[in-house]
Amino acid sequence: MLALRFGIVDIGMGNLHSVLSAMKQIGVEATTVNSADQIGAYTHLILPGVGSFREASSRLESTGIGEAIRGSVREGACLLGICLGMQLLGTSSTEDGVSLGLGLIEFDVERFSSSEVGRAPVPHVGFSPVSASPVELFEGIPDRSAFYFVHSYRVAEVTESTWCAHAEYGSRFVAAVALERVVGTQFHPEKSQGQGLRLLQNFALMGR
Repeated sequence: MLALRFGIVDIGMGNLHSVLSAMKQIGVEATTVNSADQIGAYTHLILPGVGSFREASSRLESTGIGEAIRGSVREGACLLGICLGMQLLGTSSTEDGVSLGLGLIEFDVERFSSSEVGRAPVPHVGFSPVSASPVELFEGIPDRSAFYFVHSYRVAEVTESTWCAHAEYGSRFVAAVALERVVGTQFHPEKSQGQGLRLLQNFALMGR
């Protein structure tokens, strides 16, 4: 059996300490990865992110990490994108002008509009219930469990071939996605207490 190795991708734009701590809580040893030539050594990759999509996309491509991630996924690695990391799994974002994502799942990212959220403040910050069908990533997690969000941009919808979960902030948006072994959460599982830890456990079990 292939030995499982867990790597947290560091492009200088994510709260790696919180993710490392959460993985430790579930009994998984993870290490940070900050160069393209290290990516292929891991069976499970986590891409966290906080900040500008454009800047993150630029760093992924200029360092070669983006292409290394795509290659690793083609070879069968499991990948979890968190918050900005989930958005980077997609096709493009309009944040700071249009820029391209990793292109692993077909969706586009746009800012919450006033017509969607009404008088609610943007960014969306806090715990919100998530509606999810019982798939591997959400196994053992009750429907409409609350997870912690911090974001101004969102995925409105995905193609029919991609599984997704939803939350609401004025209107419905995509809270999680899954396409084969590539998964993403707009929320922060590492900051979502027990249900978030269960989701990370489910990810760690993917591909076994």
